[in-house]
Amino acid sequence: MNKINKTDKEWKELLDSQTYSVTRKSATEPPFTGKYLNVKSKGVYCCICCGNELFSSESKFNSNSGWPSFFEAINDKNVTEIIDNSHNMIRTEVVCTSCDSHLGHVFNDGPNPSGLRYCINSVSLKLKKID
Repeated sequence: MNKINKTDKEWKELLDSQTYSVTRKSATEPPFTGKYLNVKSKGVYCCICCGNELFSSESKFNSNSGWPSFFEAINDKNVTEIIDNSHNMIRTEVVCTSCDSHLGHVFNDGPNPSGLRYCINSVSLKLKKID
């Protein structure tokens, strides 16, 4: 996988302010506001910044957390997990391996078969629908 390297200025020119804030500065969109929260369309959720395929609609589930949730990534090599000690807690941040965009966090309270809950910001994603 080719690494995408852009300057902060280049990302600011390409992204709207909320997308920039979430994907480049690790902000979080408000819960229950994301455009993909209740979407049930079939397809592949890709990184909004680079198009890297991240999650399948087949692994999406309703976690009632306020953000789209998935029980597994399409490929473990497409997402990178990083220990996040911000906000006085220890969590595991999930970023796009290709461009380092902040996607959200992963928790160990998801459904079978993985037991994982990838809690992802809608603004970090673009759905590529499959008919």
